[in-house]
Amino acid sequence: MAHPVTVAAAHPLDGLGLRAVGPPALTAVAARHLVLLGAADLGSAASDGPGIVSLSGAGGRPLTAEIVWADLAPEDEVSDEATAQAATGVAHVHGRRDGEPRGLAADYLTTACSVLAVQGLLAALIGRARGCAAETVRTGVDLAGLLAVGQYLAAATAGEEEAVPFAPGGPPFTTADGVCFEVETLDPTAWLAFWQVLGVAERLAGSAWRSFQFRYATACCPLPEELHARARAADWEDVRHAAKESGALVCALRSLADRLTEPRPAAPWQLSPLLPVCGPLSRDATAEIARPLAGLTVLEAGRRIQAPLTAYLLGLLGADVVRIEPPGGDPLRGMPPMCGDLSARWLALNRGKRAVEIDIKSAAGRAGLRDLVADADVFVHNWAPGTAERLGLDDGDLSAVNPGLVYAYTSGWAGRLADVPLGTDFMVQARTGVGEAVRPAGEPAAPSLMTLLDVLGGLLGAEAVLAGLLLRERDGHGVRVDSSLLGAAEVLTEPALRRAAEGGGPRAPQGFRRPLRTADGWVAVADGRTGQVRAGQVGAASLSEVTEITEITEMTSAEALAWLRSRGLGATTVTTALDALPADPRFASALTRDEHGALAVPAPWRFA
Repeated sequence: MAHPVTVAAAHPLDGLGLRAVGPPALTAVAARHLVLLGAADLGSAASDGPGIVSLSGAGGRPLTAEIVWADLAPEDEVSDEATAQAATGVAHVHGRRDGEPRGLAADYLTTACSVLAVQGLLAALIGRARGCAAETVRTGVDLAGLLAVGQYLAAATAGEEEAVPFAPGGPPFTTADGVCFEVETLDPTAWLAFWQVLGVAERLAGSAWRSFQFRYATACCPLPEELHARARAADWEDVRHAAKESGALVCALRSLADRLTEPRPAAPWQLSPLLPVCGPLSRDATAEIARPLAGLTVLEAGRRIQAPLTAYLLGLLGADVVRIEPPGGDPLRGMPPMCGDLSARWLALNRGKRAVEIDIKSAAGRAGLRDLVADADVFVHNWAPGTAERLGLDDGDLSAVNPGLVYAYTSGWAGRLADVPLGTDFMVQARTGVGEAVRPAGEPAAPSLMTLLDVLGGLLGAEAVLAGLLLRERDGHGVRVDSSLLGAAEVLTEPALRRAAEGGGPRAPQGFRRPLRTADGWVAVADGRTGQVRAGQVGAASLSEVTEITEITEMTSAEALAWLRSRGLGATTVTTALDALPADPRFASALTRDEHGALAVPAPWRFA
């Protein structure tokens, strides 16, 4: 990447003070990100109740984010990370590969919710600069959960069958010499060739392709046992040879201990000021408290999840989002299941956007894109490394067209690690120790088949863009912002890495966040009684008092909840069918249908 001009340090919150009050689980990540953006830490205090993160100073009114566990659900249903994952369907989606609900051992939803809170604060500050006077923003961990499963929820309620059936199973594979590895390819020919080199019959390997191809969409990947058996019969060098011969990519799972030996930046994104803006920035009068980006234009040239989600969030904040699609349109528009003539999953990430078809491989198409950039505020893409430079569409090229542009690149690896494979969700999970962090002790490390990093990477991408827009407002420069799946992995694994660096066990204790089976379903118990991992410490309490009472398996879920709560245990029923959520009293009032009939989750912020 080429940065035409580097000016002052890129800290859009310089001059503002930060105070955080409430449970550290709700406030710590948000506070850390705000400090990285330049806010001065004025102190924090742990307490019960909601998390309150406040910014003040620079002659302006204080601005406050309220972070709650349950914005929609009753407080006795969602009271912590475990119950939020259970209620919103995250435990169900993550557990599909195992055939039963499993909680993520990492604090995924509180991390995502913290990023949403930072987004809300940054958006409100941008709105203030544009004439809007928001004073508070509120978000909830349950809202983050619904957003995280949004594409799965849309597909489950589309009224059509999935492209492949749900069934347990999937990668990673294990070699004869004990190397656990992931395979990645977007090419069915390379998939077939990889397995043929390892001795699998073409027909058998071919029968597995569709399940492998759709694992991003379904969060499961049932494969013939023969594939795992052939992997176990080969050593790691055999597997690497098969990958080289076929064009498929393989990545050995790294441990969290491995990651401790590699340098990691403090921030999951980078802000790089570019050219100074000639003339005043626009102050569009259409900006509103609830839509602080109204009147701003975002151009998005993204595929799959990360960049489209970044732009979608900016659209929810009021921006006019224009998708740049190839001639013929985004092929993922036709990905089943469908709502009318559009993919339900595609709508979950692209609802409300306008689309323009441009062939960026042609000179005329690139010229057309530059014309659009001239009147835009943000350009975001997730092209393969080197593509923007090769096409003359990098930050230096486009800032020459529009000096006030916020140029956002949401990548896989951020160019920070050598010898890495294709920067896709599951390969980044494998390479960065996420497969270990999301599984408790006693279970084999395995990347989640839920697209954890694509979603968290999209959230961080929007956070970075908002920081870039605020920096532009304050300093009068265009800005390049870089975010990545690698950065998302580092944010998610930071607590586990910190525990490892302090000499403790990096993984959550055995059985952590395992729901309890009842006669008619499952219930999840709050972390406070299951060996909760917080701030590098493992609690001493356990669920032995519950699991030793075998009668709970004979209770209905309602009876089990009443029994657990009578003993002071926070608990909720586990959502095990996403198509039941629209009628679930915990969330029914907030789930709507768009004009295509696709289910839509609510915007995750409330401004006032």
